Amino acid sequence: MRQLILDLLPENPPSLDNFVTGGNAEALAALSAWASPEGFETSLLLCGESGSGKTHLLRACADAYHDALATPDLEAIAPSGEMPPRVAVDNVEALSGAGQIVLFSLFNRRRADGGRLLTAATQPPRRLRLREDLRTRLGSGLVFCLRSLTDEEKRDALAAQAAARALPLPPGALEYLLVRARRDMRHLMTILAALDRYSLECQRPITLPLLREVLRHSFQ
Repeated sequence: MRQLILDLLPENPPSLDNFVTGGNAEALAALSAWASPEGFETSLLLCGESGSGKTHLLRACADAYHDALATPDLEAIAPSGEMPPRVAVDNVEALSGAGQIVLFSLFNRRRADGGRLLTAATQPPRRLRLREDLRTRLGSGLVFCLRSLTDEEKRDALAAQAAARALPLPPGALEYLLVRARRDMRHLMTILAALDRYSLECQRPITLPLLREVLRHSFQ
């Protein structure tokens, strides 16, 4: 059963279209303009707490994505040579000393070569415990703080997705999902899509026990 559910989990690559905006319309519009060929700003930093959607947006808009939590030295970023048009560095507060030097150099290279640098952190630049010259560079570009969705906004977005799929959910299903699953919207939407496909595959109506099965055997 676990393998069946894993096979039914849809691929849902992050994009600007499948980002649930909530109270982040201004940041989303700025990011879309920044990523467009007509954009002229070198740097844009997104800040916000875990689950606010930073990683989703970085992956949606960048040609190359690097996560400082996984590679604090940013060793995959070559010190010279051609770079992709848009490079993203996530969780910059986790950078090592060597990684901060790499990001400082990358910022300067992007400014010189006309490329773009998209970064994300839990705090605005002025509150980050980084080298002063790097904090200054990051703070000189565009900075937007993302607001996490409220439970009501998440519930409304999930209800709208269920209605779009003509998915009949039993009473309490969304509340159960919000309590038991990971809180980021991309994961919640993926679970909802898997529930739809699993119900059709097994020819079983959607009930709370069916939802429990999907949650128990899917990634969490």
